[in-house]
Amino acid sequence: MTNTDLPQVIIIGRPNVGKSTLFNRLVGKKLALVDDQPGVTRDRRMGEAHLVGLDFTIVDTAGWEDTDPSSLPGRMRAQTEVSVAGADIALFVIDARAGITPLDEEIGRWLREQPLPVVLLANKAEGRAGEGGLLEAYSLGLGEPVAISAEHGQGMGELFEALLPILEPKLQEREEDDSYGTRAGEESGEPEEEDEEALNAAPLKLAIVGRPNAGKSTLINAMLGENRLLTGPEAGITRDSIAIDWEWTDPKTEETRPVRLIDTAGMRKKALVQDKLEKMAVADARHAVDFAEVVVLLLDATRGLEHQDLKIASMVLEEGRALIIAINKWDVAEGPSGLFNGVRTALDDGLAQVRGLPLLTVSARTGKGLDQLIATAFDLRKAWSKRIPTAELNRWFDIALANNPPPAPGGRRIKLRYITQAKTRPPGFILFGTRLDEIPESYRRYLVNGIRRDLGFDAVPVRLTLRSAKNPFAKKD
Repeated sequence: MTNTDLPQVIIIGRPNVGKSTLFNRLVGKKLALVDDQPGVTRDRRMGEAHLVGLDFTIVDTAGWEDTDPSSLPGRMRAQTEVSVAGADIALFVIDARAGITPLDEEIGRWLREQPLPVVLLANKAEGRAGEGGLLEAYSLGLGEPVAISAEHGQGMGELFEALLPILEPKLQEREEDDSYGTRAGEESGEPEEEDEEALNAAPLKLAIVGRPNAGKSTLINAMLGENRLLTGPEAGITRDSIAIDWEWTDPKTEETRPVRLIDTAGMRKKALVQDKLEKMAVADARHAVDFAEVVVLLLDATRGLEHQDLKIASMVLEEGRALIIAINKWDVAEGPSGLFNGVRTALDDGLAQVRGLPLLTVSARTGKGLDQLIATAFDLRKAWSKRIPTAELNRWFDIALANNPPPAPGGRRIKLRYITQAKTRPPGFILFGTRLDEIPESYRRYLVNGIRRDLGFDAVPVRLTLRSAKNPFAKKD
């Protein structure tokens, strides 16, 4: 999770100069998609950077292009311009091998007019091929350029020396504030949080997934109350999975709770995904599902539920994540009652392993249903993280066996001895007994459905593992 108290450093430059490669280098992970073709990054991405003991928030931005403001590249540039407002320093990246271009000069002029310090970075400067561009960079009027190679990690020491005098005073201010807060907390004698309190205080990791153009980015913008993510009529605008920290206020209790919203690329049918970048984006979206606690599968009310939606839902459930189905664009839905009932029936038939998934209606355009969506997500996370005491679990187990004893294939009784919860998030249970390999799938479903229905696990996925006791008289190898 990005620390919002850290100084913010923004990376700016024209397309394909290595901004995302530098971002990945500074955060120490391959968070941003990187490819040789320009325009890969579209939304700004934030991460916590560490450079020789210097900690700061680094912001990757879309490539700066000189184009019509209403076009997709033009809207990407507008996003970059807005993001400068919250930054403490800008890293202006040029390609030393390509030399200074007219677009570099335009960006340089714009940056000189901004009220924030700028560090000029000449990337791809390894070897003699970058010497000419490094010398040309002085013409931008932004001081001495720092020669780096983001791909190979060269020049990071020089970058540290350029950032230190600007960021160190800001970090010292933060440390003084933190030390005061620590002393204040110690003096108050506040007790340590209980597990449930800690869960409530932790940010809800909520990923939004779905087919292209379902309105995922628009929905997140509506929650935030600002145009934080790039949107438009073009399908497939989002490529990287973008995580945004946000605070939601419950309208019923007026309690403020932290949320980490994760926007993802649209997932089309596998056979249709041929482009390398789209494959990378879909893989990134799947990784975002692994990171999430609750996943919202967003449907388009003008298109209804399609087979691809069921495949995405199955993938989320197989990963063990809590799932909400939300029908977007409800304000323009035709025949809403029939649409809702049809989607409900299709979900119950197509996802028989988890019947009764929450099905909500929302409108990113009007804001309808957004608070209900977030409240439901918090409730689902609580169920997803729930642990049942073994004694209570086995009391339920005894009743379940009495109401419906296991079958006796071939006249030989299957003995089910006891059950225990082995894990949470998602909830996993282990059932002990003998001849468990002969239990039919229908009886396993009976137990799983009973656990979900009777023990408060609602519509979250539940794992049930069967484990037979070892035969002490079996021969050992």
